[in-house]
Amino acid sequence: MSDLGRARRLIVAALALVLAGTTLPTVCSVCVADPAPGEVRTDAFAREVERVLPLENPYDYHRRLSGSPVHEARRNPEIVPQAGELVLPESGWKIVSRAQSTVLLNNAVTDFQDYLNTSMGVRVEIESRDTLLDWEGLTQCIVAGTRDDLPGCGTDLKGPKDYEIVVTPERVVVCGFDERGAMFGLYNLEARMNLREAPILPANLKTARHSLYDTRMVHSWMGWMEWPDALLAHLAHDGFDGIFASCYANPNGDRTTAESSTEFMARLLFMMRHQDPARIRDLIDRASRFGIKVYAPIIHQYVGTPESEAQLRSLVQDVVRAFPDIQGYILLTEGFWYKQWGGAHGASAEYVQDWARNWCRAVAIVAEECHRVNPAIEILPWEYNIDFRPQNAEMKRYFIQQLPGDSIPLLTWENGKSFEIDGMQGYLRDYSLNQIGPAEVTDAQIAEARQRNMKVYCKADAFASWQFGTIPYLPFPYQWYERYKTLEKYGVNGTLESWSSGYTPNFMTELRAWTCWSGAPSLEELLGAIAARDFGSGKQEMVLAAWRHFSEAIRLVPDTGPNMGTNNAIGNPLFFQEPPLRTMTFTHSWTDHGKWMGYLGGQINPYWPFTVTRMVFFPDFTNQTNNAELYARGATGVEVDPQTKVLPVFLKYLRQASDKMEEGLKLYRAAAITSPESKRQHAVHEVVVAEQLQRMMQSDAAILEFEDLRLQLAAEQDSQKAGTLLDRMETILREEIARTELSLLAATRDSRLGFQFEQDYVYTPYSLREKLEVLRETLDKQLPARRGRG
Repeated sequence: MSDLGRARRLIVAALALVLAGTTLPTVCSVCVADPAPGEVRTDAFAREVERVLPLENPYDYHRRLSGSPVHEARRNPEIVPQAGELVLPESGWKIVSRAQSTVLLNNAVTDFQDYLNTSMGVRVEIESRDTLLDWEGLTQCIVAGTRDDLPGCGTDLKGPKDYEIVVTPERVVVCGFDERGAMFGLYNLEARMNLREAPILPANLKTARHSLYDTRMVHSWMGWMEWPDALLAHLAHDGFDGIFASCYANPNGDRTTAESSTEFMARLLFMMRHQDPARIRDLIDRASRFGIKVYAPIIHQYVGTPESEAQLRSLVQDVVRAFPDIQGYILLTEGFWYKQWGGAHGASAEYVQDWARNWCRAVAIVAEECHRVNPAIEILPWEYNIDFRPQNAEMKRYFIQQLPGDSIPLLTWENGKSFEIDGMQGYLRDYSLNQIGPAEVTDAQIAEARQRNMKVYCKADAFASWQFGTIPYLPFPYQWYERYKTLEKYGVNGTLESWSSGYTPNFMTELRAWTCWSGAPSLEELLGAIAARDFGSGKQEMVLAAWRHFSEAIRLVPDTGPNMGTNNAIGNPLFFQEPPLRTMTFTHSWTDHGKWMGYLGGQINPYWPFTVTRMVFFPDFTNQTNNAELYARGATGVEVDPQTKVLPVFLKYLRQASDKMEEGLKLYRAAAITSPESKRQHAVHEVVVAEQLQRMMQSDAAILEFEDLRLQLAAEQDSQKAGTLLDRMETILREEIARTELSLLAATRDSRLGFQFEQDYVYTPYSLREKLEVLRETLDKQLPARRGRG
């Protein structure tokens, strides 16, 4: 029998009592069909959400993540050791390390002591010794050190962050190539015990694991420069050793370009926050205790003159003098550019090549000044904005050819990757997961860099993305895993694994950590252990089958990038008539309304000002332009003649993706609602995240179809046909009201939902309630009034 068949049998057996009746609290009215045998009704699961998950206010998760202990009780009293396993006793063992270890390893040893005590109920003392030369004679202990500390151990280790773990009945040895390796080895012991839910290890474990990446870095999910110690600790436990800080601001606080240039990008930078150098100093010092390196930008508009070169050299000298321990500098074209900023779409080859040569000259200037002080400083040029469509591969390759040889190109992994929907060619408009990558342009750039014997780093999302950027992580493990393996296949040397979606600890970051060293267990083994731990023993088949469906669903989603549809659809009303203004305007003033509401004034739509304009779908109420069709074209990159409609195909694939999600959610809900009470809250949280993803897909389709119907209705003269259109619009409205009520429930139980730090919350419980008011007024008043006109 297939995994899915076995899972369905388990559902039927497990839910016999659950479906017989429930005394859970009342929840919002939801239109749902009768469930098939073994399924959990959506409204029944919503009642379980209300029962299990406490109310949360916006930013509650921020407070927990920054203030709560890293470790929590994890031991499952039902777990017993099996043959061939070592269980650590509740007392009597100790952790042994060298007294001369640095703060980095001492911090990791103390963390491991806390982990054993808090998470596993095992009390160990720390013993610091002057030497570990006699480590093979030590018993009843965990020994942590480097290969230099432990003669004869770690002989297979090759480079930084590598570690070896050797388990015998007498001792557990963690040997790192360096102290970072020893730290990550200790954290891997924690990861193994977490999956086992007990202080149990294979009694004959002997593994040497090699780091696949020089650096893995991320942004903070919490916000710009928000790096509390607890977050740094979580990052290290998930295998990260780098952060990108001070984005869009020079680390030394220099704002010369932002405050003196009138060029477009400089005007945007003018609105960015001021950096306090003391804040950077504090972050570098704190991060170092967790083995985390700090990367920062250089912000400068280079114009090719001797004066501009002198200014750039002076800036870099000041920054390196102030922060000699910054690991590297990311020279992103959004802030480090030549003369005029832009993506060079439609520009001549001569113009783009000249731009490339001058920009790369500026990169070389930064490299010269940094390497004069420390040759180990990494210079990471990132020409993100330059046209990344598939046909531009040769020009993108040209950029690599111009870079100084001692720099490391930072390439955007997937943006621009081509795909086909019903014979129409599209490409990824921004960070997305529906395609594995790399993009055609990135493939060409990697090949060129390898010809020059250059390392390659990639900005490659690995657990969250702008495609559904208001969801804290995307539970598509099989699709993510394909990306992980492809990054490994291409030999990518370092990664920036998120943009402003940032990092939060979750099961996807846990899975990713395993894959960043050699010798990981199989994917099925890891996912099965995670599923059993989070949903309960016996639920693995249901949960893994759900994850397979989810991973199939994301491959169908045609909406790519930081758009309304995948980030704010559940928060965006269905507009039937032009709504009243909700903010001030300048339509009759000498102030330019467009400029004020645009980039210079916050990018606000006065009719729906709860988030930035690009996240709001708003109709053309002159009925001259079908914004739904334009949206479908823009979100897919499909370029066809005006007579060819993209919207119907776009909606078809969105609905197919939603249907795939529902196949998985039937299993996911069943696994959660029958999970042990001790695991119920966590399991229900996992389902809420997946449901919100599906609702985003469904609302995306609803908003666009509703607008297309509104335009048809405006042009329709036949009253009978108009009535048919209104009937369909009424159905969409009723479904959207029910969906928004469930989205509101989710947002009031999980304060991560809706947050994306570029603009704080994209939707909130308040804005969702406002949306419901608009929908109800449209259903109860506006549509009946339109019917009354005949």
